[in-house]
Amino acid sequence: GSTYSSKVFRVTFLTLAMSVAVPLLGVTVLLDCPIDPQPISLKEPPLLTGVLEPNTKLRKAERLWENQLVGPESIVNIGDVLFTGTADGKIIKIEDGEIQTIARIGHGPCGGREDEPTCGRPLGMRVGPNNTLFVADAYYGLYEVDPATGETKTLVSSKTLIEGQKLSFVNDLTVTRDGRKIYFTDSSSKWQRQDYLFLVMEGTDDGLLEYDTVTKEVKVLMVGLRFPNGVQLSPAEDFVLVQETTMARIRRYYVSGLMKGGADMFVENMPGLPDNIRLSSSGGYWVAMAAVRPNPGFSLLDFLSEKPWIKRMIFKLLSQETVTKFVPKYSLVVELSETGSYKRSFHDPNGVTVAYVSEAHEHNGHLYLGSFRSPYIGRLDLQHV
Repeated sequence: GSTYSSKVFRVTFLTLAMSVAVPLLGVTVLLDCPIDPQPISLKEPPLLTGVLEPNTKLRKAERLWENQLVGPESIVNIGDVLFTGTADGKIIKIEDGEIQTIARIGHGPCGGREDEPTCGRPLGMRVGPNNTLFVADAYYGLYEVDPATGETKTLVSSKTLIEGQKLSFVNDLTVTRDGRKIYFTDSSSKWQRQDYLFLVMEGTDDGLLEYDTVTKEVKVLMVGLRFPNGVQLSPAEDFVLVQETTMARIRRYYVSGLMKGGADMFVENMPGLPDNIRLSSSGGYWVAMAAVRPNPGFSLLDFLSEKPWIKRMIFKLLSQETVTKFVPKYSLVVELSETGSYKRSFHDPNGVTVAYVSEAHEHNGHLYLGSFRSPYIGRLDLQHV
């Protein structure tokens, strides 16, 4: 009788499963999907061996000013005074351990994801030649901020049409030593920062722009980048590196010399999704990644990249917040040589000490670690890793 009852069970189970699945499928088909993903072809992720071998070196970082600021994305210093922009729209100065708000580009209320467009979100930050701060605000555009008075000046408003398109997600910037040219990324002309996950999953393409502080002109230098993110001028200022987050790679655009106007690949097929990139004292570059593509292991991003239909299903049924919870926390910072080879890597598997790392800014023998979500700045002593 046991075979009979297991048959009955199987039939009953399948009938039940179908009665749930069919309407669910019907509903899923009818539901609107907020994104229109295109298939993306990524190479198999690099093996995490050699210089990239997993370690826990990033866990040696100390957390500074914990719970006194939130989401310090990008960090700069003027002497020993630090500056950063936070998730509640503030531009903050940290002097002798004291935190002070010097400016805000948007206005309150601030707090939830839905407040971001009016509150503002300062992302990339740089120091200009006369010690003013240049700030990329995701929603408002490109700004100059006087750190002494807190006075803000609009350089490029996101309302300005650039070649017929609005800037929707101004992300990072890099400035020439003379302060004349600012190279910056607009991560998307479709999605705003609050919907960055849609942008990662959809893989729409946008560009690298140049602002001339003298002529006040904005030029589009590169298009067709999938989630252009962090940018960094080379020490000789002959090229700009642009992180292409969704494609896990770094492109190079030549701004002077024989190759001017040309572009090539600087680093391809990286072990994670690159966010910001900054100079290292050895003449190379620090690259921060808040998500990795484990190999060996299972990479969700790679699995979904060629399957737009699964992405559509996921985003029809789940919110961005829910989907974020399925992305394993893993922070990785790599140092690249001037030619783009890996020199060393600092890992924090599961993001135990430093989570959601967005930038590694080197100052005085330490790496200051920015984060787009965590309530602290990390500091890693480079002598002791």
